Amino acid sequence: MTGVEAAAETSVPKIEIVGLSRAFGKKGSKEKFYAIQDFNLSIRQGEFVTVVGPSGCGKSTLLDLLVGLSKPDGGSILVDGKAITGPALDRGIVLQGYALFPWRTVRKNIEFGLEIKGVKRGERAELVRHYVKLVELEGFENHYPYELSGGMQQRVAIARALAYDPEVLLMDEPFAAVDAQTRETMQDELLSIWEKTGKTVVFVTHSIEEAVGLADRVAVMSKNPGRVKAVIDVGLPRPRRVSDVRNTIDFNVITSRVWELLQNKEPLPEREIPQTNVEEAIHDDAII
Repeated sequence: MTGVEAAAETSVPKIEIVGLSRAFGKKGSKEKFYAIQDFNLSIRQGEFVTVVGPSGCGKSTLLDLLVGLSKPDGGSILVDGKAITGPALDRGIVLQGYALFPWRTVRKNIEFGLEIKGVKRGERAELVRHYVKLVELEGFENHYPYELSGGMQQRVAIARALAYDPEVLLMDEPFAAVDAQTRETMQDELLSIWEKTGKTVVFVTHSIEEAVGLADRVAVMSKNPGRVKAVIDVGLPRPRRVSDVRNTIDFNVITSRVWELLQNKEPLPEREIPQTNVEEAIHDDAII
């Protein structure tokens, strides 16, 4: 069952974000800077949602709140109807910088969450074998992070996040640090993993192309303070590979619509969007 099919089976949101606000300010000062204000988003079980927006719009702040590393100044975040009160094993996170333990092998890095969860050694070994195979790292179980390429290290980080079976997988620009070819490969591998596991995924990115290629829906954020400006249904067929849909007309239409929203312009009617705009959207340094 794909994530889309799983999402269709229930009307109860997996994640419900209502009126979310997060402010920062100096101690003793009445002046506050709102990174996020009146942010609203509902995400279904098994759905793959990407979040895209201009730099400084509060995307990383949103993930901090979802992880439970910080608390909102207003509004609420519910997972399965329960308020987030702090970090917990129902949410896994994959960061841009891998965050692997350099003194642990691939096997031991993947085991980390299982150890915290109190899983017995024999069961841990079986789960590690399963996730090593899932991310195609068989033969590298006893290697240390410094012996791996950037793409391989990110696969370890994904396997570690999945191994303890979180309900939600949060991803903060996980492929930004790898080269373009590796990034495309990792995007397709992530979609394959998602299709097999049916996890609910919230994926933050600066790349319009990545956001559209991966997602069921794209949440487009406004500039600071960050709000949900629009949510775009992608509608490209599943199973999907970013490398296969990248040059299709539908893909180009959707990427152009996201770009227009980020540029505070009214989206052009479907099929009337010039191809040149798509190229500008994908290569616009101010956005990507």
